[in-house]
Amino acid sequence: MVDQGIVYEDAVAEFEKRFIARVLEKSNGNHSKAASELGIHRNTLSRKIEDFKLDGRRGKPGC
Repeated sequence: MVDQGIVYEDAVAEFEKRFIARVLEKSNGNHSKAASELGIHRNTLSRKIEDFKLDGRRGKPGC
């Protein structure tokens, strides 16, 4: 990936985005349940959903 110009920070951010999206899907968009499963505060999850431009109801891109 480094050979393709992908830097560490971008790779970590993409992993986090996909991980959060999958947990949101699994919890049917329930932020409290998803935050609990992720081990983060619900407000932190809401901020990450906004930062990653996820649809908080389904975890898909395009909020």
